[in-house]
Amino acid sequence: MTRGNQRDTDRAKAQKKAAASKTKNNMSGTQFQKAKEDAAAIMREKQKKADEKRAAEAAGGKKK
Repeated sequence: MTRGNQRDTDRAKAQKKAAASKTKNNMSGTQFQKAKEDAAAIMREKQKKADEKRAAEAAGGKKK
């Protein structure tokens, strides 16, 4: 068993890396709520533009 120590150190390194990637949200409650509201506002705007585009295509008629 020549690689025993290397295997252990690699396993520890991988566990440390995995633990670092599984961090939770660092925002406070109000910051998180504001971020959610901002994202929702962006999505509503995108949906509004998509609806307007669909309505314009329906009114103009599709040409192939």
